[in-house]
Amino acid sequence: MKLPSLKNLFTQVSKEPLLGWAQLAHQKVRSCVAMAGIAFADILIFTQLGFNASLFNGVTRVHEHLKGDLFLQSNRAEFLADGQTFSRNHLYQADAVEGVESVSPFYYAYGKWVNPWDKKIVNVAIMAFNPARPVMDLPEVNQQLEKLKLPDTVLFDSQSQPDFGPVAETLAKGEMVTTELSDRRVKVDGIFALGSTLFTEGHIVTSDWNYLRLFGEDSIDKVRVGVIKLEPGADLQTVQRAIDSYLPNDVKVMNREEFLQSEKGYWDKHPAGVIFNFGVAMGFIVGVVIVYQVLYSDVNDHLAEYATLKAMGYSDLQLLAVVFQEGTILAVLGFFPGFASSIGIYSLLGSLTRIPIAMGGVVTLQVFALTILMCLISAAIAMRKLQSADPADVF
Repeated sequence: MKLPSLKNLFTQVSKEPLLGWAQLAHQKVRSCVAMAGIAFADILIFTQLGFNASLFNGVTRVHEHLKGDLFLQSNRAEFLADGQTFSRNHLYQADAVEGVESVSPFYYAYGKWVNPWDKKIVNVAIMAFNPARPVMDLPEVNQQLEKLKLPDTVLFDSQSQPDFGPVAETLAKGEMVTTELSDRRVKVDGIFALGSTLFTEGHIVTSDWNYLRLFGEDSIDKVRVGVIKLEPGADLQTVQRAIDSYLPNDVKVMNREEFLQSEKGYWDKHPAGVIFNFGVAMGFIVGVVIVYQVLYSDVNDHLAEYATLKAMGYSDLQLLAVVFQEGTILAVLGFFPGFASSIGIYSLLGSLTRIPIAMGGVVTLQVFALTILMCLISAAIAMRKLQSADPADVF
């Protein structure tokens, strides 16, 4: 069967009267069932894409809050938390390149947090830097830099998971919070808001010297990320090439986009990402099957009418346009209840998990486009039955 070109088909759809709408309005129950099925498929797709977006947005949340123009990382590092570091000496080398204003170390590691209330041990991401040269653009952190200069003092992420205990609530009451972090007694002297992810339950911020106290004197020379700030007017690409040629091969220098994409590229291959993408595909297939069943039944029930239209001179393309009208109308009408329900699901999941899941414009457009495509594919499959409408058999 030779399919007509999309241009000819859509031209024909725009010229045909809304026979598709008339048939859907005539079969109200069937149409409502079809829209419910499409809404269900959209909810499934929205949920999987929401999880996927939460996964990828979350893993770059720390990267996005590092205020630098260029970033140094070990060439062996696949993602931020994989434990790969490079020598602090490379920061001094990069600082000597023309066009560089400053180079600051950023430390990142996991530690064992003891819940002060139930003594449960939880993994926490520890972020550290020199308070005299802050590298993060979190206002709540930068307003409390003096606190970080105190020994064994940390700031706590108020959006961490509940397993850490009611730290933020206790501090809000004016009460002191002390706990054990990686076998060392620490004091929580303030909060900030960053947010947990599917793989990191919470964060704390401390100074580089407190980081040294936690992980030993050698830890200060093992840098996770070098944050480079350029002089005003310096050309980013020129400076990046100069640093890259000056430093040894065990260090890579990236601009902000490359820094983010490096992290996303790793997690894109993670089994969780594969599972979410598979869920999207399953939702799409479910929608195709549901809409196909509706359109096929409609064509089959009105086969005599379609044969009559053929006898009156209607071409297969004109009749196919009617089926495509039905598919497009079902896609639009089924999308909106699915969209509204998904907003509620996003809000519920966000409150239950404390992982921000926002209904982004890109996700909305992706699902709407998939819904239209889903219904058009169903219509294209159903047209095989339509071509069997032979006037000679009817009359």
